[in-house]
Amino acid sequence: MSLICKNIVKGKFSQSLIIVTILVAGIVVGIQTYKEFAIEHAFILNILDQIILGIFVVEAVIKILAEGNRPYNYFKNPWNIFDFAIVTACVLESFIHVGADFIPVLRLARILRVLRLVSAIPKLQLLVSCLLKSLPSMFYVSILLFILFYIYGTMAVFLYAENDPIHFRNLQTSILTLFRVVTLEDWTDVMYINMYGSENYGYNSSELNKWAPTSTASPLGAALFFVSFVLTGTMIVLNLVIGVIMNSMDESNAEMKIKQELIRRKVNPNPLRDGIQDLHTQVGKIAGELEVIKKLLEEKKTD
Repeated sequence: MSLICKNIVKGKFSQSLIIVTILVAGIVVGIQTYKEFAIEHAFILNILDQIILGIFVVEAVIKILAEGNRPYNYFKNPWNIFDFAIVTACVLESFIHVGADFIPVLRLARILRVLRLVSAIPKLQLLVSCLLKSLPSMFYVSILLFILFYIYGTMAVFLYAENDPIHFRNLQTSILTLFRVVTLEDWTDVMYINMYGSENYGYNSSELNKWAPTSTASPLGAALFFVSFVLTGTMIVLNLVIGVIMNSMDESNAEMKIKQELIRRKVNPNPLRDGIQDLHTQVGKIAGELEVIKKLLEEKKTD
């Protein structure tokens, strides 16, 4: 029984069916956002919902049966836990009557069904695992970015709060404005207000009456402040984020290749070919170590 279920799970037809079902589920959820159309075609949409839910439930049961005498192995895979949680929430919505306040929370499970594409497509799993691996490094990049925002935000309050209270009246507003600047969303308007003064650029009469700014032009200082912030924040720090993600992508690709190689060796073992490949890998590692030793010897000679 378990062998039959394994063949079904690994079959191309079942995998394609699940992907199509997830896409249809996403379309159905999107259609349900149009209330008048959803009410008019409620019967058809409900039938589609039940069919989709039935396919997901059957898939979960087959995957559990595929584990044979160890059904708990199904829950050792994080993606299976994610899928099972979504299916459970959808089942609860369909069969359990709860308070009106709790219904929207259960209905969110319909939207989350679209995320099942991640667990159904290996390449998307690779991207998600890459993002998760980059989180520790991203944390330190975020600290660096926060320090940059805090320093420039504090400076902006001291320098431009009186001239531009809309954008720099306090620290939190200043940091939010700098976030707008670092995303390059009309950042030149913020710069020009402080370059030419609020009475000459950016503020209309009603805003001048409401905020009562003390117009002060700072052509050179504002230009240096905002250009340096954009260069540092956008061109350098945010590129660090891209670098961290790319590094994690390389690591994830390497791990994926190792897993694929292990699966290939189990399915189609070839001792001679596998031995030559392992030897080639070890020679590459030794060559890298020899290169490091060579550089160390060269440094000692220069010393």
